[in-house]
Amino acid sequence: MELFSPAWFTALGAIILIDIVLAGDNAIVIALAARNLPPQLQRKAIVFGTVGAIAVRSLMTLGVVWLLKIPGLMLVGGLGLLWIAYKLIVPSGHDEHGGPVATTFWGAMKTIVVADALMGVDNVLGVAGAAQGDFGLVIAGLLISIPIVVWGSSLVLKLVDRFPAVTMIGAGVLAFTAGKMIVGEPMLDNIFDASQLARMATYVTVVAGVLAAGWLATRRQVAVQKSPAA
Repeated sequence: MELFSPAWFTALGAIILIDIVLAGDNAIVIALAARNLPPQLQRKAIVFGTVGAIAVRSLMTLGVVWLLKIPGLMLVGGLGLLWIAYKLIVPSGHDEHGGPVATTFWGAMKTIVVADALMGVDNVLGVAGAAQGDFGLVIAGLLISIPIVVWGSSLVLKLVDRFPAVTMIGAGVLAFTAGKMIVGEPMLDNIFDASQLARMATYVTVVAGVLAAGWLATRRQVAVQKSPAA
């Protein structure tokens, strides 16, 4: 594809649009992962988390043909994203199984990059298709999307600080994204292509399950903290 030709700009516009549409999920992950950090580290986590997520997505786009050959990739990614959505609900410190929740800068970075790698498959496929093999276009589109994700993450973080219930909404969005990945798994086409009810039941189950598990874990932590033994 000729550089700066009408076709090049058309493809770049398509890539930017894909990145903007899917930037909401990235912004939610980054904001929720950074919410337990000290204020002076939150901005740093947002910027570095965005850059790290973009770098991971770029590498995934390079290997998109190979990724498409991995059976069960969407299913595994969806299940992994469900776990991350749950972990983002549980208050800082430890969850009910004693696992640490990200409260350090590098812990937040790990959560952000892993989550983006898990949920970036759809984005990678869409961007790779729009770029038509031009990796320079992919990089250009991702670089343009960085300030969009940074701004969105900052906005979500402010909302979380003012309205704690936004955390549950954000986790629900991530759980729904995980549900879409599970439903989109080619190995399960025989189930979901044949039944719209199965699709809807999956969405409801994963979202309700994550929110209920996170709510119960939160209540359990509060009860432990209020108990005399605590």
